[in-house]
Amino acid sequence: MQERDTDLLVVGSGIAGCAAALAGARAGADVTLATKASQPEDSTSYWAQGGVAVSRGDPESFKRDIIEASDGLADPEAVDVLVSEADEAVRDVFVDTLDIDFDENGDTPDYGREAAHSEERILHVDASTGKHVLAPFLNYLADHDRVEVLEDTAALDLVTHEGRVHGALLERDGEWMPRFAGATVLATGGIGACYQRSTNPPTATGDGIAMAALAGADVEDMEYVQFHPTAFAGKGADDQGTFLLSEAVRGEGALLRNANGERFMPDYHADAELAPRDVVARAVKDERERTGEVTLDVSPLDFEGEFPDLHAECEKRGVDSAEGIPVAPAEHFLCGGIDVDTEGRASLDRLFAAGECARTGVHGANRLASTSLLEGLVFGLRAGEAAAGFEAERVEAPELLDSDPDLPESFAAEKFVRLRRVMDEYVGIERDPEDLTRAAGVLRRLKGEIDAYTRTRTSRSLYELRGACVSALLVTRAAAENDQSRGCHHIADEEGAAVDAD
Repeated sequence: MQERDTDLLVVGSGIAGCAAALAGARAGADVTLATKASQPEDSTSYWAQGGVAVSRGDPESFKRDIIEASDGLADPEAVDVLVSEADEAVRDVFVDTLDIDFDENGDTPDYGREAAHSEERILHVDASTGKHVLAPFLNYLADHDRVEVLEDTAALDLVTHEGRVHGALLERDGEWMPRFAGATVLATGGIGACYQRSTNPPTATGDGIAMAALAGADVEDMEYVQFHPTAFAGKGADDQGTFLLSEAVRGEGALLRNANGERFMPDYHADAELAPRDVVARAVKDERERTGEVTLDVSPLDFEGEFPDLHAECEKRGVDSAEGIPVAPAEHFLCGGIDVDTEGRASLDRLFAAGECARTGVHGANRLASTSLLEGLVFGLRAGEAAAGFEAERVEAPELLDSDPDLPESFAAEKFVRLRRVMDEYVGIERDPEDLTRAAGVLRRLKGEIDAYTRTRTSRSLYELRGACVSALLVTRAAAENDQSRGCHHIADEEGAAVDAD
């Protein structure tokens, strides 16, 4: 690691980070792209299945669907930006620059439809869109003259002085050094590591949100944690990892059935299997608790032909998809995060954020399917362009100490087990005010333990644990302060008062 300056530091290599790096380089900035990932599948964007929604020349219809899915809490200005720039951003980057071959139906794009969309508008590549988009994007940036890609490199802390961000402390191979930057874009993804069952990779430890919050940046809407209703829950889900059964499968006609073989979603919502995600997730949870199991019935469609990747995942785990695929809800997406404007600016000077770690206001209380890649692309481009043009200024960087003996390798893993148990039990799909108070107390004590260790020890695993704990506390506090069920924040006892988690 070398102490160096850069015009623009981007932390994170998902779609949002790549878009910010591309826009910054196009604007003439020298860009450093630092990422914990050592391969594309370490990024949450890689696992995006359904695709990328576009306006298809009708932004008003798209906007209505986004706001309805958000339970009316989406920021109309942010949604206007997203839907008005969607088609051009996808055409410019994914088609013209990266030459992505989206699936076609004859000579026209094969637009898909997912829950809460009023029409077919989702471009996709099989049910593995993220994989087919992210790898070419990273390869393109790796060959760009203005972009330096630092793989297997974590950001531990922001470098700040008098309310301005001057870069970050980067770590690789046990060494750390400040990278001073004219501006910094955080695109570090979500908080899946805070929950036992998640569709995110293990690297989703909330690093960017935690660093920004600890530096004093505003964070909003953290209570809105979206759970995807159909993650694989059969044999092998624990040792081989769960995987997402894309909403596109239900869009093509798949049905949800309980252990008695009964189709239950029409009893919960008029749109049945294509109801908003929070409705379907709670219904699946309830039916699993009531009958013991929920399966996804894919017999109404050609599952192997239309979704070969998902069929292969089932076969790998010995599941005969024709007999129904066991599913359960899993943490999927954080709708809140670092509060930013429509150009990605956070409340700290020269700090920007994009993608899942940012709260643009687009999602409100619940995210519309297949808008995450689009949000990362549109607002990543905007943040990268707005963050270009600043010169790096060197200031005194935080001094990290490493004077005490290393902690056992199992230390962070054991603390993560404790953190996830608390979040699963008390801060999951349904919340209770008393449970949230209990969770906040446990998490505060855990953070105190972690802080004591970070005073004299520096390691990536310890800082990832800190990031996850801070993010978990932010979710719990926001949930405790909001006594209204909206979208994916659901209070089990509607008459319970908000609690003080401070």
